[in-house]
Amino acid sequence: MKSGSLLIYYVIVASLVGSGVAKTTTYSTRLIHRFSEEVKARNGNVTTWPVKRSFEYYQLLLSSDFQKQKMKLVPKFQHLFPSQGSKTMSLGNDFGWLHYAWIDIGTPNVSFLVALDAGSDLLWVPCDCVQCAPLSASYYNSLVGQPQPPFFACVFKQCAPSCLGASIMQDRDLSEYSLSGSSTSKNLSCSHQLCDLGPNCKNPEQPCPYTINYYTENTSSSGLLVEDLLHLASGGDNLVNKSVQASVIIGCGMKQSGGYLDGVAPDGLMGLGLGEVSVPSLLAKAGLIRNSFSMCFDEDDSGRIFFGDQGPATQQSTAFLSTNGKYITYTVGVEDCCIESSCLKQTSFTALLDSGSSFTFLPNEVFERVAKEFDRQINATISSFEGYPWKYCYKSSSQEPPKVPLVKLRFPQNNSFVVHNPVFMIYGIQGAIGFCLAIQPTDGDIGTIGQNFMTGYRVVFDRENLKFGWSLSDCQDLSDSKNLPLTPNGAPSNPLPTNEQQTTPSGAAAAPALAGRASPSKPSTAPPELISSRYCLLNLLASLLLLRLLVSTS
Repeated sequence: MKSGSLLIYYVIVASLVGSGVAKTTTYSTRLIHRFSEEVKARNGNVTTWPVKRSFEYYQLLLSSDFQKQKMKLVPKFQHLFPSQGSKTMSLGNDFGWLHYAWIDIGTPNVSFLVALDAGSDLLWVPCDCVQCAPLSASYYNSLVGQPQPPFFACVFKQCAPSCLGASIMQDRDLSEYSLSGSSTSKNLSCSHQLCDLGPNCKNPEQPCPYTINYYTENTSSSGLLVEDLLHLASGGDNLVNKSVQASVIIGCGMKQSGGYLDGVAPDGLMGLGLGEVSVPSLLAKAGLIRNSFSMCFDEDDSGRIFFGDQGPATQQSTAFLSTNGKYITYTVGVEDCCIESSCLKQTSFTALLDSGSSFTFLPNEVFERVAKEFDRQINATISSFEGYPWKYCYKSSSQEPPKVPLVKLRFPQNNSFVVHNPVFMIYGIQGAIGFCLAIQPTDGDIGTIGQNFMTGYRVVFDRENLKFGWSLSDCQDLSDSKNLPLTPNGAPSNPLPTNEQQTTPSGAAAAPALAGRASPSKPSTAPPELISSRYCLLNLLASLLLLRLLVSTS
């Protein structure tokens, strides 16, 4: 045994000397095991920590290794999108100004019209309802006869009849999920690693409960977590699209409150955040797609969503920011805000990127500087309109459309994000009567970049490379993905429900929810010295393998 150890030591020294490593700089680092006591202490001495060398200990290590290998492999599909098509639609104030998409869940599949929210994680739908929003189509068709123009469709011009948007779905009820109605549905137990409320359970095998409280006051969803199939379609360089079924975690939303009872996401919500339970996270971990997704918001209130899309090579981008070393939300740093060519001092802030927030919020001091400069440059008479939440509003007319100053956000490395339409138009019987700067102040240091600022862009949430990308798009022709259809195999899209909108928006925009935990980071490019050292280590590895063969044959 001693002679074998001595021989190994000799081979190691000889390899190092022969390769020249001993003559160069020595590199060292301190390695900490993921399940060490030090890491446990850093995580707040969590109670659910595996005992060293136990069966659970090795099971978790093996599971982690499998997941990492899947992430490194080439994904099965270039892009995935909901089985009923990639199309999304904003449905106005009646549905909280959010973008929605049809998705199919379960076996047999049931269709749900879910809101898309990059600020939260869980996909939940109304299920075995105790307290849910009305699901009858007639409830949401009650506004027929008083149509208003789409959110951004007819800004600054007299609206044509096509802009008014008659109802595109009549007498079709929204759906309710049933735990017993799907043959592929199974409860998530309290002992499951994705059950956050597991420690509160009396029995580790009982169904896992969930409760999500959103930023909007008294708005929540609660019920049980289940695992079931999400029906998707693939898209890529060919025109033939393939049906894909992916296992995802779903919140069986038995009880909703607040805004979820008043028309916001009545048929459920798909969280797209960084948490492990979100649909993008689960699709990436299963090796189906790259760990990224994109959304597009067009000026006619339509849009698209693609899982796995990392955007064109020509897009601009900025890095996500971490919180205490963890990536919890899609957060970026804004260096300053500009109105036309005037870039304002002391307007830097941290911003949450959130498709689930209808409008944009700036920290109080930043808001005041931006709004006052906008007001200084606008050539319009300031006014007020009852029922509208914005402070800076102006009179207007369809005959004399105002020239709105350019609003721009500047990110690090001089990457500019030009806001295509920072205002919200107000319409009367005769057409446009005014507009408001669609930004609101918020307490604290963190603002929110909402849907209205993202309009006109294909925005990419690249979780693999931890960056946010954007490029101009009409949401119809993605330059590097021209074969990605709005609907699979050219089939007609499932019609969205009515887009009739109320005359005035509600007093508060739909607020984002807090997202979950972290995502993996991208390794950096290695310097020449490190590459040289890796080459030497390969020589060493080859020598050790040869030694093992010699020992085993002797």
